Amino acid sequence: MRPTKEEYYMSIAKAVSARSTCTRAKVGAIIVKDDVIISTGYVGSARGEDNCCDLGICERDRLKLNPGERYELCRSVHAEANSIINAARSGQSVVGGTMYIYFERLDGRKETHGSPCLMCSRIIKNAGIVDWKFEEVV
Repeated sequence: MRPTKEEYYMSIAKAVSARSTCTRAKVGAIIVKDDVIISTGYVGSARGEDNCCDLGICERDRLKLNPGERYELCRSVHAEANSIINAARSGQSVVGGTMYIYFERLDGRKETHGSPCLMCSRIIKNAGIVDWKFEEVV
């Protein structure tokens, strides 16, 4: 059975999430414009910085912080932001695009949020992305 375009793009976002370096979640994002994938991103530390998965510790876990709290202490850049950053680095406009986001919890928590974090939602909006699709696995 042939997947729909939405299923196809979400499966690619899931594949991208496999590169995530966060110990709390695997997250992958892709940006599609005019039926072409123009960028991908996964949650991970800034270029050249140590990854939580390599260090074996998450600073926010060490401090026993809840999801959504004190993001400034996190080593990672979110997948949504990384996909926009990667588009900019390669000179691709994301204006008018659609973002597909795959989010899989690794921390054992069962609560869901069903959408990007507030900061990523703002970044997506200001980048000119007109729609986003979010798949969450807990």
